[in-house]
Amino acid sequence: MIGNEVILSQMLARREARAMEQKKFLENFNAPLISFSMNIPGPIKTNEKIRVAFDVGKNLIFESLAKIEAPVNDFIEVHEDTGDEILLSVSGASPEKLKNLAMKIENENRFGRLFDIDIIDEFGQKLSRGSFRKCLICDKQAQECARARAHSVEEMQKAIEKLLN
Repeated sequence: MIGNEVILSQMLARREARAMEQKKFLENFNAPLISFSMNIPGPIKTNEKIRVAFDVGKNLIFESLAKIEAPVNDFIEVHEDTGDEILLSVSGASPEKLKNLAMKIENENRFGRLFDIDIIDEFGQKLSRGSFRKCLICDKQAQECARARAHSVEEMQKAIEKLLN
């Protein structure tokens, strides 16, 4: 896969910055959050093709929010070597309704398996999915394969490239 490689310290620094952004949004708006990024294993987290898929997901989120008449209070969009992300504060919809919307986007779009759409309630609690996601390579649960390190990074990157092409 082509792109700039990142190291663990960069990912940890970005995770800390994201947590601070989430905290600030929760304090300012007291409303649920949508945190959207791409699920890309390995040291390369973004490139031109991944960014195209990210933009598809971002547009689906905004379109879906408009359909349910849930206004966006504010958002932050980040494009760094650590990956593409958007954080949205949303009013007019319960966290559960937003989670259902997120799962629909993840389940019905061709890039959906790469989408990581988290819903955080107004108290800062992340809503769980309720069902497991399938592995990118086999039909097992993704969590099982990740825990067992069943597939190499190269295998996963090839599967992602195939999906993006």
